[in-house]
Amino acid sequence: MPHVPKLSGITVAPHLSSAEWRKATRSNGHGGACVEVARNIPGIVAVRDSKNPDGPALVFNHDEWDAFLNGAVKGEFNLP
Repeated sequence: MPHVPKLSGITVAPHLSSAEWRKATRSNGHGGACVEVARNIPGIVAVRDSKNPDGPALVFNHDEWDAFLNGAVKGEFNLP
């Protein structure tokens, strides 16, 4: 697993040019609000806006990503 340096609590993202981005299967392909996820880079999961593929990506370690997914499944982020 590559070393991902941290600077003052900010993780410096590895180069994402080799990322294999996947869009949600429920994406309609008509320019809707979609995210793309790349899980093929060792040690990280990257997330980006499908409408802005050259823009910034959010980068998580696998534990953080799993915690997010578990929270979403449990409804932790549902609005009242």
